[in-house]
Amino acid sequence: MAQDPQHNQLSRALLFIEKAGLIIIAVATIIAVGHEIVNMVHIRTVRLADLLLLFIYLEVLTMVGIYLQSGQLPVRMPMYIAMVALARYLILDMKEMDWRQILAVSSATLILAAAVLVVRYGHVRYPYDKDDEAGQAARREPGE
Repeated sequence: MAQDPQHNQLSRALLFIEKAGLIIIAVATIIAVGHEIVNMVHIRTVRLADLLLLFIYLEVLTMVGIYLQSGQLPVRMPMYIAMVALARYLILDMKEMDWRQILAVSSATLILAAAVLVVRYGHVRYPYDKDDEAGQAARREPGE
């Protein structure tokens, strides 16, 4: 069945926009890393909050790289980024927070961690078709 040429052009245009957006995100992240490093050098101090922010940037770059390589975005990556962001928020603003806010941020982090475990368990226990074929081949006994 032949595809509509207009549909094919639209698909290519969307793919180009997607790749351009990912490149923009990667470049903007690299610029943000540079700004953060310049700031650390300027104040001659490296704080835990700075390291966590750099870790968030690294996770964003990793997520972009995985998406560019495979065309798939593991749902766990944004969850990891969110957990680190919440930890950074807690570290930076804990002195100004009351116990309810601290409990809320901590609970959100715990919920994200549980969600990561559920997603991991689901992926291992109920793999996708493509993954399932490889998994079944690996589980077969020799000589079957």
